[in-house]
Amino acid sequence: MSDEEIPRRVLRPGQCARVRVWDRATHTVRTVFESRDRLYEAPNWTTDGQLLVNGDGGLWLLPADGSAPPRQILATGLPDVNNDHVLAPDGATVFASANDWHIWQVPLAGGAARRVTAEDGALHFLHGVSPDGQRLGYVRLEPEGDNWWASATIHTIGLDGQDDVAVTTDPGPADGCEWTPDGEWIVFNTEQFSTAPGHAQLARVRPDGTGLEQLTFDERVNWFPHVAPTGDVAVYLSYPPGTTGHPADLPVELRLVSVDAWQEPATLVAPHGGQGTINVPSWAPDGSAFAYVDYPTDLAAQ
Repeated sequence: MSDEEIPRRVLRPGQCARVRVWDRATHTVRTVFESRDRLYEAPNWTTDGQLLVNGDGGLWLLPADGSAPPRQILATGLPDVNNDHVLAPDGATVFASANDWHIWQVPLAGGAARRVTAEDGALHFLHGVSPDGQRLGYVRLEPEGDNWWASATIHTIGLDGQDDVAVTTDPGPADGCEWTPDGEWIVFNTEQFSTAPGHAQLARVRPDGTGLEQLTFDERVNWFPHVAPTGDVAVYLSYPPGTTGHPADLPVELRLVSVDAWQEPATLVAPHGGQGTINVPSWAPDGSAFAYVDYPTDLAAQ
């Protein structure tokens, strides 16, 4: 499948995309920016106080204080991107998954993009960058048969596209892999602990594939764990029971947990969203807040 064959997600009639920030000290939410024209997804938070999102196949930056609208990063040679993009520790680089199924390195200031992954017959979906900036964590799919997702496993790879390592090998589909701030663990969501199709729970594993441990054990479908830079708490996306995959436009919850008590979550907000809401690491660098996107159709009810 070429990138021209992948339909871009767009806003439905009467819907808007709201980029929002939840403040950890006050437990309040503020809207940074909203759009009824372009569907924005998946905020990252830069070291200089900006949010990085994707929309219409491009990467966009906007101030986290809402003082200016998004402006597009002009990256030459970069195919249309999806909502898997992660900032490097250097603060000047973003790695992004594109609709050619590859991972690309992009200067945050704009300029020439560089493809990282090789043509190896797989589909590559980026989700994490190691704290030392030397490796990428990605979800690898082998395009065989009708159910590609069933082959999804967690891998890490060097920035040069070499030294590809399988972290998980279980056939239970996995996604959303990223390192904890200390580099000791990779957290992710997986279906391997359940016999019910689509029933993803959160887990962690050592980067070398050892020490696999289930973290959540509930009836909801849990995706995309993001540990704060402070290392003490995490936020994740929780779908209603019975959800398959990570679809858009559902009543979801963003839940906060202590990393020492993953089975004791607190629901912070219950937005209309899912896909695009919090796919990638979205904490502020000091752990004081995180960003997300919701997609309401009736703003008067919010």
